[in-house]
Amino acid sequence: MENLILLAESMQQASALLADEESEDVSTQDATFLNVVAVGNTGAGKSAVLNSLIGHAVLPTGENGATRAPILVDLESDKSGSKKGLAVLHSDGRAHQVSASEIRHSLQGRFSKLISNPSRGQPEDIHLMLRSSTAPPLRLIDLPGLDQRDSSEDSLVHRYARSNDAVLLLVVPAPSVREITGSQALRVIQDIDGDGSRTVGVISKVDQAVSDQRSLVAVQALLSGEGPTLTSKIPWVAMIGQSVSIAAAHAGSVGKDDSLETAWRAEMESLKSILSGASPAKLGRVALLDTIARQIRNQIKRRLPTLLSGLEGRSQIVEEELVRLGEQLVQTEEGTRAIALELCREFEDRFLLHINTGEGGSHRVIASFEGSLPKRIKQLPLGDLFELSNLKKVVLEADGYLPYLFSPEKGLRELIRRALELAKDPAKQCVDEVHRILVDIVASTASSTPGLGRYPPLKREIVAIASAALDDYRLEAKKMVTDLVDMERAFVPPQHFGRLVQRRFDRLRREDELKTRASKKAQDTEQVLLNRVGY
Repeated sequence: MENLILLAESMQQASALLADEESEDVSTQDATFLNVVAVGNTGAGKSAVLNSLIGHAVLPTGENGATRAPILVDLESDKSGSKKGLAVLHSDGRAHQVSASEIRHSLQGRFSKLISNPSRGQPEDIHLMLRSSTAPPLRLIDLPGLDQRDSSEDSLVHRYARSNDAVLLLVVPAPSVREITGSQALRVIQDIDGDGSRTVGVISKVDQAVSDQRSLVAVQALLSGEGPTLTSKIPWVAMIGQSVSIAAAHAGSVGKDDSLETAWRAEMESLKSILSGASPAKLGRVALLDTIARQIRNQIKRRLPTLLSGLEGRSQIVEEELVRLGEQLVQTEEGTRAIALELCREFEDRFLLHINTGEGGSHRVIASFEGSLPKRIKQLPLGDLFELSNLKKVVLEADGYLPYLFSPEKGLRELIRRALELAKDPAKQCVDEVHRILVDIVASTASSTPGLGRYPPLKREIVAIASAALDDYRLEAKKMVTDLVDMERAFVPPQHFGRLVQRRFDRLRREDELKTRASKKAQDTEQVLLNRVGY
């Protein structure tokens, strides 16, 4: 679901920029990349599949077609970390908690009125805006099932799916897969999306075909791309009824993310046991989300040149307007210089504020020194360097075959030199990491300096100058770090080895004292025993 969230945020930002002004240009119209339209015959299980995507059983389901009117569900991911389940959003921005059963019963009541009081023409759309931590940021469109006897539903599908970038969710129940070539839903999909570039196939109700081996073989063929020619271009995902993927998770634990994750894993395990030869990437709710995200990404790539053209055009207009407004504020060269200096001071003050307070990511500098650098030092192969056989080898190579009696000083110096040499790379990596952090802080500081927003050329120039200065500082810092390591490596005072010998003598003396005390104590104990027996 993380892929969908990233795609949704990117598209929403682009749409917000392009929708700044009303325009008839197609590049500035609302994009429908994040729409998912469920298409299927009556009783195929479309609502159950959408319920699984939502993570809550909000849409009515039924064998004979429970959906009587188009239902548009706008989903918003809850980023607050709350696990309170569903919240209904209102047009004024308010939200209130609600249970899935309340929404489902409300929809069933509206459908009952449609059945008892049929009206002419198409029924009105039903709009829902929901927020949940389990919901992907999509607009799900649940349409009435297609019926061979009624062609009005065909036009309804065309209304929502033709001439836009919506993902088409073709839902086919597992018991009907063998007759998929005669499916009206497949015929409509082929008419709208002949190349299958924005269609995702869903084989629903796999659990109802467990006893039908021929249907399971057909499902396996469809998943592996060996089904009929009409279906070969469509990526397929297998799912089971929402009784496993949702109802089990909501039994006594409504709205708990961990229980939903457990239920989705149970769904995957059930599908694996039923379809033993199928790829796990084509089974369950998680696979469906990944497939939808992949189709959305493909559509964005196809439309990317048009989107980029629109964004660049709008960006150029905004920059020109900002430059024009900036030029109106000053009339003389001295005034321009004064404003530039003032903005530079403002930028400097905000940069120092970020560094000193931890804003803008500057806390990562401390984390680099106190976290990353020690971690890299600990990962150095010092164990191999100080392994006994290597120690002997280094001592012999440094001092020859007649080393000093008490302290092979040359060998120890060589070990210290090699150990400190290993510290150069982690130190340089730390410099590079801090440099990247400072460059990010420069960019965030420039963006958060209000005055610079009026002068984009000045803003770019300040960022360029600051980044160039940081590049120079990085080179100087690396040279300084290398010099410091070399200094420490070269300066090993003779007193260091004297202290090593003194420590050895002290340890030997302590060991002798302990042995003497133990011997004296044993003699005293023996004398006491002899005195007691009269000797």
